[in-house]
Amino acid sequence: MRFLVGAAVGYVLGAKAGRGRYEQIVRAYRRIADHPAVQGAAGIARAKIEDLRR
Repeated sequence: MRFLVGAAVGYVLGAKAGRGRYEQIVRAYRRIADHPAVQGAAGIARAKIEDLRR
């Protein structure tokens, strides 16, 4: 889901700025999304959301 949202945003922004800019945005998104600190924060957020659902 996260990837699809990032890809959609990257596509829209990239379409306006050209293919080179689109590729740059996608690379930056993937680098940020794959960072261990971001992964950890996402895991914590998922756990808290799951606790609220119970």
